[in-house]
Amino acid sequence: MISHAKETDLESLDQLAVKVIKHMNSLNIPQWTLAYPRKEHFSKDITKKGLIIYKENNKIIGCMAVLEENDPPYKTIDSWIKEKSVVIHRVLVDPDYQKQGIANKLFEFAANYATKEKYESIKIDTHPDNYKMQGFLVKNGFIKGDYIEVMNRIAFEKVLED
Repeated sequence: MISHAKETDLESLDQLAVKVIKHMNSLNIPQWTLAYPRKEHFSKDITKKGLIIYKENNKIIGCMAVLEENDPPYKTIDSWIKEKSVVIHRVLVDPDYQKQGIANKLFEFAANYATKEKYESIKIDTHPDNYKMQGFLVKNGFIKGDYIEVMNRIAFEKVLED
């Protein structure tokens, strides 16, 4: 089940983040450290009403933030296709539940929301070594953009259908 996160979800989200970060590090994907993303980042997403969670049997096994674009580093590159966009941040899926379509469901939720709110595209960035996310994005219709040097990230964008 997909819903908006609440402050009462913060402890579970933090535990999920630690598990995902350790798993990514074991795969030599240095996207995050144990300092980020954590409770304070999720709390800000909740305040902005942008943190989406995926639960099964009352357990949070996935999440992502879907926020209106306002990332200053995004303005440092020229490869964006559309201007009115939402941005996906902090996509986490419990390693024990990966490859079961949870990320697909979260991204479908984001696309439906963005279309309903008349956004033109969805933007996201990922670490150059995060081959798993890059493959997922390309497979799901995202177009690879420029390298965002100030963040050490690669930009991706999916143009939404009218």
